[in-house]
Amino acid sequence: MFWSKVFIPTLKETPKEAESLSHQLLLRAGFVRMLMAGVYTYLPIGLRVLEKIQGIIRQEMNAAGASELLLPALHPLELWQKTGRDKDLGQVMFQFQDRRGRKVSLGPTHEEVITELLKNNLSSYRQLPLILYQIQTKFRDEIRPRFGLIRACEFIMKDAYSFDQDEAGLDKNYQLMYAAYKRVFSRCGLETLITEADSGVMGGKVSHEFMAPSPLGEDIVLVCSKCKLTKAFSRPEIENAAGSSHTGKEGRSSCPNCQLEMEEVNTTEVGHIFKLGTKYSQAMQANFSDSSGQLKPLVMGCYGIGVSRLISAIIEQNNDTDGIIWPSEVAPFDMIILPLDVTNPELMQLANSLYWELKASGLDVLLDDRDERAGVKFKDADLIGVPASIIIGKKSIDEGNIELRIRKDKSTQVLPKDSAVKLITKWKN
Repeated sequence: MFWSKVFIPTLKETPKEAESLSHQLLLRAGFVRMLMAGVYTYLPIGLRVLEKIQGIIRQEMNAAGASELLLPALHPLELWQKTGRDKDLGQVMFQFQDRRGRKVSLGPTHEEVITELLKNNLSSYRQLPLILYQIQTKFRDEIRPRFGLIRACEFIMKDAYSFDQDEAGLDKNYQLMYAAYKRVFSRCGLETLITEADSGVMGGKVSHEFMAPSPLGEDIVLVCSKCKLTKAFSRPEIENAAGSSHTGKEGRSSCPNCQLEMEEVNTTEVGHIFKLGTKYSQAMQANFSDSSGQLKPLVMGCYGIGVSRLISAIIEQNNDTDGIIWPSEVAPFDMIILPLDVTNPELMQLANSLYWELKASGLDVLLDDRDERAGVKFKDADLIGVPASIIIGKKSIDEGNIELRIRKDKSTQVLPKDSAVKLITKWKN
């Protein structure tokens, strides 16, 4: 792609409304724009990152044996009334009446909808086990949207649901998803802490959260340096815990195993998995016939990833004073070509030649064809965080070379221009 053809409105100043570092960089680098509090437009390069993350999720879900579908975002409220969650989540649900007088809601989550689907379309144990997933927009009327994509009113999630005959089947699928989640976050270049968690309004007896360390994270994970025990808390829970029998010298909750003070780590939740059991299937009468012909409720699991908030979590862990440093698998482009003088035909001929050869080799390339000063191009390249830059200047091509600059450590390699494509492709792979 050519910079002049892509809408990348970078900003020199940090917008006042941006609270967190990731929010600042998403706005400054031209990845998103806010329509109103908690609602964002994904600009072209922001959409590319989102699609890269979705691609990783799809690959790992499919490899784990899950099948993708797409559930409605518009729900009849009576469906939620069957489980009583219309009251549990009533304050965050966008509710209204359609012209026929039906009470409807924009979906904040989809447990009731998927259970209704399976209730009407699955009847035998022979159709089990089954894992279905979707990547869908969710809507929650947040009291205080904050930190850009971290806590938004309209956001994108991946939610998967497993259906089994018994707890043994659920345990197997739960472990499949647990392992898949670790691979997803690793491929996204994200460090996570995995903690046992409270299931809350989702229900079920067992759940685990995947927490990404972040300076402005809304949750706290306590970590024992000796036994590596982890426990997640909200900030108010930490302040209730102060002064209890498990509190250490500085007011921290101590490790119940080692009695050592646990380290507090600010985190953002990026994934949550639940063993739902039969909470929804019993309430909604979603049953199947077992091998003896008896009706039994489906045994369910639920597995969520905050897809859009992953973008912010990745940035919080991958940045420097100059901008974003995208991990290679989620970067909007593999590399950017920077001809330092677009009025020089020789430079532009080489830039275009490299661009098309690199694209033909399978790389995503951005060519900065703007008539801007070299300093502007360098700053914007660092800001948007593409992993590598190919710098084409008059002096270097007079010597028969180009420069390859790595964004992460800002190291530079001088490459012969005639073999540059081969060497760059080898480096990337």
